Amino acid sequence: MTTQHDRTNPPADPAAWGPPRTEPRRADAPAPGGPGRSPVRGARRGRPGDPRWARPALLGLLLATGLLYLYNLSASGYANSFYSAAVQAGSQSWKAFFFGSLDAANAITVDKPPASLWPMGLSVRMFGLNSWAILVPEVLMGVGTVAVVHATVRRRSGPAAALLAGAVLALTPVAALMFRFNNPDAMLALLMSLACHLVVRALEDGRTRWLVWAGAVIGLAFLAKTLQAFLVLPVLALVYGVCAPVRPGKRLGQLALATGALVVSGGWWVAVVELWPASSRPYVGGSQDNSFLELTFGYNGLGRLDGEETGSVGGGGGGAGGGQWGETGWDRMFATEVGGQISWLLPAALILLVAGLVLTRRTGRTDPARSSLLVWGGSLLTTMAVFSFMAGIFHQYYTVALAPHLAAVVGMGAAALWEKRRAVPAALTLAAAVTATAAWGYVLLNRTPDHLPWLKWTVLAGGLVAALGLVFVGRVGRPSALAAAGLGLAASLAGPTAYTLSTLQQGHTGSIVTAGPAGAGVGGPGGGFPGGRNQQGQTPPGAGADGAGGFPGGGPAGRDGQAGRAPQDGAAGGGMGGLLGGASVGSEARELLEADAEDYTWAAAAIGAQNAASYQLATGEPVMAVGGFNGTDPSPTLARFKEYVAEGRIHYFVSGGGTGGGPGGDGSGSSARIASWVAENFEEVTAGSATFYDLTRRTGD
Repeated sequence: MTTQHDRTNPPADPAAWGPPRTEPRRADAPAPGGPGRSPVRGARRGRPGDPRWARPALLGLLLATGLLYLYNLSASGYANSFYSAAVQAGSQSWKAFFFGSLDAANAITVDKPPASLWPMGLSVRMFGLNSWAILVPEVLMGVGTVAVVHATVRRRSGPAAALLAGAVLALTPVAALMFRFNNPDAMLALLMSLACHLVVRALEDGRTRWLVWAGAVIGLAFLAKTLQAFLVLPVLALVYGVCAPVRPGKRLGQLALATGALVVSGGWWVAVVELWPASSRPYVGGSQDNSFLELTFGYNGLGRLDGEETGSVGGGGGGAGGGQWGETGWDRMFATEVGGQISWLLPAALILLVAGLVLTRRTGRTDPARSSLLVWGGSLLTTMAVFSFMAGIFHQYYTVALAPHLAAVVGMGAAALWEKRRAVPAALTLAAAVTATAAWGYVLLNRTPDHLPWLKWTVLAGGLVAALGLVFVGRVGRPSALAAAGLGLAASLAGPTAYTLSTLQQGHTGSIVTAGPAGAGVGGPGGGFPGGRNQQGQTPPGAGADGAGGFPGGGPAGRDGQAGRAPQDGAAGGGMGGLLGGASVGSEARELLEADAEDYTWAAAAIGAQNAASYQLATGEPVMAVGGFNGTDPSPTLARFKEYVAEGRIHYFVSGGGTGGGPGGDGSGSSARIASWVAENFEEVTAGSATFYDLTRRTGD
């Protein structure tokens, strides 16, 4: 006989954080509250047992998160101009919108599927091209992710634990960065949180619809950032396969239906792209053979794990070594380059996860509290392990994917221990979690010693005092217990809050960005290669002192990673010869490209997508990105480019920018040959400090 568990009302004490106790119930027993009433529905409402502050607190949390993330939002301008150019193109052409093209003339796509671009594209269609129209959808995704995490934790652990989880997520520095930035990671974090929530719902009552919806959501997440959406799939499938409150045969059938929903949700767009004649659609950016499947399983797939990304600007480290993208190993999430982004409460989350599993070790197979902890905790560990050991391209901001899982584990684990706080082991574990958080917070704050130097000592002292109080929390009165818990919470959140507030004060532009004060992610707020240097301590070719991203055309002045200087007109900004930060566009260059632009399919062509995006955003006219993002894609070929020029479809060629090479940027690829042919056959034109080639005027004419 299968068993189910229902959720009783939360403890009468409004201060209690503990999850309501679950009691086994026969499958044929009437639901609480009378015949025909679902126990899960009763749990979902849960209103009678909730303290009066629960709903206002949730609304306050969401409002505070929204206002926090909206603050100083326009300081980032177009943020990552690579994606902003695609959004602009999608607002001008529905074909570009569908494919995720970089330009409205549909020369080449971004190197990701386009789902994350669609909300921004619709926003720009409604409100025009500006920073807020691009970035407000990302803020709304952040608020939505906080709401999803809160809803999941509240179901099993009560409103106070849910409030804690939501606050932890909102105040995580990398979350405050990426929910105000236009990379695909904001949508990915929201959808993966929603998938976990739906699986938790399915684990409560075994209803097929929740699991099918979870599969559909993961499929949509695939259309945001390809295979990264699948990192948590093994955990979700395994937990449901083992813990769902239905017979084994039905579990397998439900998982099969969910898989079908995933394939349909994520595969319809892929099928259209692969079946669409290549001659009438844009080239698939990031691929070497114009195939989205090759892009998915190569550059954006297995290549990220083993470092063999064909067409990449750099490789990885592999094993326990280091590489262009930072050292790999079990401690990567705590290292200098990443720690300040995500790891503030990571030691506490690991402690609380183990404690929660120990506390639920004797519950039944279908216990929903343990299942929920396994879903969120397993997702945290799996994603963290992949990030720690992947040898290919890795950026600090990827860790936003950990933030919802970490926050949920902290909320649920703290709730479970608080309920058992009168037991000495539970009190000691709570004290250990706060101590570890305070000590680690001191270490992280000490990595930026010039930023609020007094805070590290305050965090350490406050955390240790709180931990001492928590040791005796089961033996003191309610006011003293709450005071110890409040002090521990303040000490735990002080460090990430300071880094989050510092993040909000700065604009972030370019392809690689980090949260916190300058130096928190080593690359600084402008972003860059990890540390701006490779494993030999050398700055990568073309990178600034910090490998920082530069000034995207059309946006506000970016930073060069040191003095906040913007590049000169037409000059490449950022690392790797302008590939990561694009170029600024002066008024003379803009006027040159805008003149007679309507007579051409592309006003200009430029090597590298960031450079092309800079000119496109500044002029509003399509600019061809030769070679895609890195300048290494074989699109267009030299022969095809010559055809475009002969047909009078491209007006100017932008001098400089990008590697101009083939795979690996060796200078022998299509973009390098195109650049050489243009320089040999067409006249130079200067506009301000920028240099162009007029493709309508051959030398010697």
